[in-house]
Amino acid sequence: MKKLNALLVALATTATIALGATAAHSANIAVVGGSNDDAFWNLIKKGLDDATPAIKANGGSVNYLRLQNYDNFAPDVVQLIRTAISQKVDGLVIPNWVPESEDPAIKDAIKAGIKVILMNAGGAEKAKELGAINYVGSDEYVAGVAGGDYFGAHGSKNVICVNTLPGAANTESRCKGVIEGVTKAGGKGAQLPLPTSSFGNATAVAEAIKAELIKDKTIDGVITIAAGDADSAAIGIQQAGLTEKTKLGTFDLNKAGLDRIKSGKQAFAIDQQPYLQGYLATSILASAIDFGTDLPTNPVLTGPGIVDASNIDATLAGVAKGAR
Repeated sequence: MKKLNALLVALATTATIALGATAAHSANIAVVGGSNDDAFWNLIKKGLDDATPAIKANGGSVNYLRLQNYDNFAPDVVQLIRTAISQKVDGLVIPNWVPESEDPAIKDAIKAGIKVILMNAGGAEKAKELGAINYVGSDEYVAGVAGGDYFGAHGSKNVICVNTLPGAANTESRCKGVIEGVTKAGGKGAQLPLPTSSFGNATAVAEAIKAELIKDKTIDGVITIAAGDADSAAIGIQQAGLTEKTKLGTFDLNKAGLDRIKSGKQAFAIDQQPYLQGYLATSILASAIDFGTDLPTNPVLTGPGIVDASNIDATLAGVAKGAR
């Protein structure tokens, strides 16, 4: 946290300088992000929106390229990367969700002279492999292990990780970590993969979880790969009549989930602080393009952090300001 605070101070100083100076080169940046109805990505957008004034002060720009939905996930992401290349941007912030599809396009961007930062998905090793200058986000596997550890420490013995984006590198790593974490604690875990079309489909997710809980009465823990899916999971658990028995966790935060934690109806959420991902990735990339700066911190980790009853009030204070 001290490193992160120091980084924020440094970026704030850079922004101050930027407002009163003319950069040697204006950073025109494209950021690829999730769909408009994905609340998690709205928090990332707030972060990059807050970073944008300093970039504009130097004559640069930030163009946010968002997926329309997740039905044609990998091809649509690749198309957005190709769009950024065709726009001849100076910098690209991109989640490396599906490496086998995205890697060739990202390499083409770098060959075209575009500086790249991986954000949210990919990790430091993938950034190094591709030639990106940094990774900003959480280590998804480590975050998953933290969730599995939490379940184990609080008595859960059989946990399912509900994955509505199966095949995506970050969600697969999350579920893998959860399973290994709870197994290490003496329990067991498994992934419940659902079609990507079910992401955001409350009825489909709730029904799938309800059916799984009814089929296997030993399941006493459910974790979802997104906060919206946790809302659906809460319904499915309730409809199965297992609210008292089944602990619910999720990756990422939303108001409904935080309210459930506050009321004791959800055990925890794993926070990767998406606001910081948008703010830091965009700021670091613009500074590298405009001023030739380079960070010794690689990767720049924004999580994981567990939000539960012990720190829910502090978290809600951040929600009130629109950043969590």
